[in-house]
Amino acid sequence: MKWQGRRGSRNIEDRRGSRGGAARIGGAGGIGVLVIVLIGWFLGVDTSFLTDPQGGAPVSQTGYQPAGQDDAAAQFVSVVLADTEQVWSGIFESQLGQRYDPPVLVLFSGVTPSACGNASGATGPFYCPVDQKVYLDTAFFAELRQRFGANGDFAAAYVVAHEVAHHVQDELGILGKTTDLRQRVSEADSNAISVMVELQADCLSGVWARAAQSQLGTLERGDLEEALNAAGRIGDDTLQRQSGRVPRPDSFTHGSSEQRQRWFAQGYQSGDIGGCDTFGASAL
Repeated sequence: MKWQGRRGSRNIEDRRGSRGGAARIGGAGGIGVLVIVLIGWFLGVDTSFLTDPQGGAPVSQTGYQPAGQDDAAAQFVSVVLADTEQVWSGIFESQLGQRYDPPVLVLFSGVTPSACGNASGATGPFYCPVDQKVYLDTAFFAELRQRFGANGDFAAAYVVAHEVAHHVQDELGILGKTTDLRQRVSEADSNAISVMVELQADCLSGVWARAAQSQLGTLERGDLEEALNAAGRIGDDTLQRQSGRVPRPDSFTHGSSEQRQRWFAQGYQSGDIGGCDTFGASAL
């Protein structure tokens, strides 16, 4: 992925060194110092490609001072976040005639409060629709790298894009409706709705990837394979097998590895939000 020296996002909060406090990372052309390292750890990305101090613009920061690789990783994530902001703003305008309001990404370690309850390593990365923020725990990066082997910078970008896609669903009114419905149905039906939500987010991640390539030219050879590999390694069936269990589709909440890969590919091939209607699909 071509990201060095490009604009970063101002919508980043770093809470890793403040015990729950937040320092806003801002700046254009290399912002969000803390964000980047995370993703490298989070997605099993080899962060050696981020350690070149000449790779990006300088990052301004207050509060906690991370190590060199942290600076690079934070910068990478802020660039990816900025890409999602540009791409989704354009898609909302061209396909929907609407204005896109981007989320804030919170970087933390250990535990931090969110409007959806405490965020911790156990929760994994998630989007909270109440405060419209994406939460990423740095420890999850290391786990994903060491345990799942989802390597590559675009694998990291896919994870960020997936969580941002939940915000896109929130902006479209989908997340609120499905959350309300899940509270009124059986556990099995709630799980099935959750799978549709997650697969749609994978598809929307593919829509973003296609637009990022056509508008920004950021993808390189092998990037799509990295994203598909990451999607496959975190499918419910794969995770259940790795934990020594027989996969039970009725307990899935994110979809199988094959489903996650297929819906990401669907989004990339169509480049259209309308192509991501998992709720109206005859089969997932």
